[in-house]
Amino acid sequence: MKFLEYTPLERLNDFCSHLNLGGRTINGCLEAYSCKHTGSDKKLSLSLENEILDYLGKSSDTDSSSPAEFLLTRSSRKTLIYLVLTLYHLYPDYDFSAVNAHQFFTEESWDSFKQMFDTYMFEASKEWTETNEGSSLLEALYKALDEVVGLAECEVYSYIPDSDADPFLERGAVWSFNFFFYNRKLKRVVSFRLSCESNLVADGLCYEEDGEIFDGMDI
Repeated sequence: MKFLEYTPLERLNDFCSHLNLGGRTINGCLEAYSCKHTGSDKKLSLSLENEILDYLGKSSDTDSSSPAEFLLTRSSRKTLIYLVLTLYHLYPDYDFSAVNAHQFFTEESWDSFKQMFDTYMFEASKEWTETNEGSSLLEALYKALDEVVGLAECEVYSYIPDSDADPFLERGAVWSFNFFFYNRKLKRVVSFRLSCESNLVADGLCYEEDGEIFDGMDI
């Protein structure tokens, strides 16, 4: 996976990096990668492929809703491997299992992403509008993603693990999410990760309700 630099993403990264909203701070980052293997990616990719095949060989569950069902095609396995390789580049100190990570990936749509974004980034969107002549943060994000990865041809995935498999929560974040926009034809993926840290943690306070926002959302 090769990191790709794109100016449209840099403006959004500048805004989302350490965005202080009073009681909490938003940390966000958009990164684009080519799916061409470089360096240790080839060895890691092979290891992940073998892990998945070993898992499939031991799985006797033939139910169409089984997690193994998605992995039966080579195309699906390649997609999962690209997503896990991206996770390794985002969190180089964290050890990901392809089989375990697969349980936390969910195929999404732009509408489900928008629902999440509107909920979590409501205050940040108001801040953007005030400092960017009334423009919309979501529209700016859509335009940047479309320019880099072509949203019309993208598969959208969320990665929302439990607390034991969330690198962000290990760093003390109140909430976090990772979304991936994958264009199979371009062999390119854009990751969008956001986390929120309470500025009141030092005083023994935190926003416990933030951890429950996803409970009422259909994503």
